[in-house]
Amino acid sequence: MSSLQERDLTLRGTRAPSRLQAARGTEETAQGAEKPFQQVMDVSTGDPHRAGMKPVSFVRQVLAACVYPKLLDEKSLPLDARQRANTLLGICSGRSVGSYCATAYGIPYVCKSVTEFIMRRDGGVSSNPEDIVISSGSTKTLLMVLHLMASGEGETRTGVLTPMPCPHTLPTLLNMAGLTLVPYQLLEDRGWAVDLDELHRALRTTRGHCSPRAIYISNPGNPTGHVQDRKSIEEVIRFAATEGLVLLADEVYQDSVYGQGKESLSYKRVLFEMGKEYSKKVELVSFHSLSSACMGECGLRGAYMEAVNLDPAVMKYLRDAQAPSSPPVLPQLALEVMVNPPTPGDPSYETYSQEILHSLTTLSQNAQRACEFLNDLSGIKCQPARGGVFLFPRLHLPPQMVEEAKMLGVEADVLYCQRLLEEEGVHLGAGCENGQVDPNFHIRLCVLAPPDTLDEILARLHSFHLRLLERFP
Repeated sequence: MSSLQERDLTLRGTRAPSRLQAARGTEETAQGAEKPFQQVMDVSTGDPHRAGMKPVSFVRQVLAACVYPKLLDEKSLPLDARQRANTLLGICSGRSVGSYCATAYGIPYVCKSVTEFIMRRDGGVSSNPEDIVISSGSTKTLLMVLHLMASGEGETRTGVLTPMPCPHTLPTLLNMAGLTLVPYQLLEDRGWAVDLDELHRALRTTRGHCSPRAIYISNPGNPTGHVQDRKSIEEVIRFAATEGLVLLADEVYQDSVYGQGKESLSYKRVLFEMGKEYSKKVELVSFHSLSSACMGECGLRGAYMEAVNLDPAVMKYLRDAQAPSSPPVLPQLALEVMVNPPTPGDPSYETYSQEILHSLTTLSQNAQRACEFLNDLSGIKCQPARGGVFLFPRLHLPPQMVEEAKMLGVEADVLYCQRLLEEEGVHLGAGCENGQVDPNFHIRLCVLAPPDTLDEILARLHSFHLRLLERFP
C-alpha cells in the first residue's frame, strides 16, 4: 500500500465529521441555540445551489412538467419548455418519469443528444451514441471504469497517475476499486500547471511498486482552477500514447472557463486534431455531469462518460455494468436539457442566456475578488483561478497551531477549518482531503455563490484569521 493510500484510509474520516459538524451547527441555530453566528455557510463543495445560487429556469420548468404532466397545459410556462417536456415524456416508458429506464447504459434518445452536443462542442468531430454511458453521477461513472481496470497485486497491481491536489473524492474511489494512487504534483507556483517532467518522474516511481495503466486529468482543475492550453493537453496525450496509458479526463467544469486568454478545449477535440497517429491509438474516457457550474444540479446525480478507442468487449462491459439496474430517469432528462439548451428564436432563449451569463459573470468576478482578498491576508497565498468553481489557497500556519494539531491527531488545515466552523459558522474544505505536499496546508473554497453571500463568508474568514494570528503571534 502506498503512503498516500495509507493517508487516504485516515482521511476518509476527516470530511464526514466536518460535514456532520456543519449540519449539527445548522440544526442548533435553527432551534435557537446561542452561537456567535446566525447561520452556517457551507462552501466546502462545488454545490452552488447550497451556497444560494438559483437554478436555471428552463431546466426546472421542463422537469416540473415532466414530473407533473398537467403543467403541459399551463400557459404560464414557456411554450418551448412545455414542448420539450412533452418530447421527453414520450421517450419514457408509459410517459412517466417514475418508470424504469429500459437499458443499463441510459435512454438512447438522451445518448444521441449527448453525442450531438459533443460534436457541436468539438467542431464536428464524430461522436457515436454507442460510446456513451449515462449513470447517477460522475463519481459512479468513474468508479465503474476504475473497477474495470483493477487487477493484480503488489508489483502488478494497477496504478493510476493522479494529480496532487485532486478532487477530494478521488483517493477514496481509487482505494475502493483496489488501485494504487501514483501522485504527480501540479506546480503551484506556475498556477497549478501540469508539468511533463513531473509526469515522467511520477512514472519512474512506480517501478517495482505497481503497474501504471491510466492517468487522471481534471481540466478545468478541481480544486485548483487551472485550465490547460492546447500545448499542455498535447503533451499529456503524447505522454499517454508513449507510455500506453488510458486517459481519464474529468471535464465537468468545461462550461466555466473565464481566465483571460483561456479557452475551453476538450481532450477529445485536441486528440483528433493531432491526427490519426494519436486519434486512432489513445484510449480516452471523458466525464461530464449535471454538477457543472452553470447547471449546478448536483443533487440530481446525473452524468455521462464518452469512451474513445476502447476495445469493443470493454465497451460492452461498461454499457452493461449497471445491469440489472439502470440509471434513474429524471436526471437523464435533466442531462438532455443541459446538452440541448434553448437556441436563438426559442421563447426561453433570452432568459436562459441571461441566467447563464449571470452565473459565469458572478463566478468570474467572485474568483478574482476572493483571490485578491485572500492574498491580502497575512499567511495566505492564493493562485488565481482560470476556470471551475474553486480557489485553493495555501496556508502558512503558525508553528504552535501545527503542533496543536499533531497533539490532537489531525492535519493542521483540518483544525483550521474546524475552528473556523465553530467560531464563525463557515464551512471550508481542508486541503489534505485533496492531497498536498507536506508541510504545505491549503483550504478549499467554492466561489460560485451570490456576491453578498461571498462577502459575508470572506468577512467571517477575515475576523477568524486575524484572531488566529493574535492567538499564535
